[in-house]
Amino acid sequence: MLSDDDRRALLRFVRETIAAHLDGRPLPTLEAAGAFDRRGGAFVTVRADGALRGCIGWVESDDALVDVVSLCAISAATEDPRFPALESADLLSVDLELSIMGPIEPVADVRQIEIGRHGVIVEHPPYRGLLLPQVALEWGWDLETFLAQTCIKAGLPADAWRHGATILRFEAEVFGEARTDGGQGE
Repeated sequence: MLSDDDRRALLRFVRETIAAHLDGRPLPTLEAAGAFDRRGGAFVTVRADGALRGCIGWVESDDALVDVVSLCAISAATEDPRFPALESADLLSVDLELSIMGPIEPVADVRQIEIGRHGVIVEHPPYRGLLLPQVALEWGWDLETFLAQTCIKAGLPADAWRHGATILRFEAEVFGEARTDGGQGE
């Protein structure tokens, strides 16, 4: 688990990274030491007025957390194919959220998945879909709907989880900006 100070520093780093990229400035650095040197995946989510505006991540990585987060931040802001790229002025009105991936484990029985605690990956090669733990809570989904929506995201039939698809679960440390400052972030 990251400390509150680490979380604030990482969120600040993500916002500064996106701003620098959008403005064509050199990217900031954050030393890959301590909690920031851990290896694994992460997702960066961008929201505007509460609506999704971009979400890109790496499920797993051998790179330091700060490097993964930096790349995901730029991609979420400018390369999510579902949305137009952010512009510098947009950065003042978006909220950022980070999901730091925990270990991924196979699921033998879907009852091992706890809504709000676990994210889900559904695989049926060559298809693969992932939904973060907070998604089911945000949409008010039950377990079957969560699994069906993960299949749909993978490009599979909604019931593929019942018919041979591999199901994996993971936990994620999820945190975002507390927006109490008129849109400037933490």
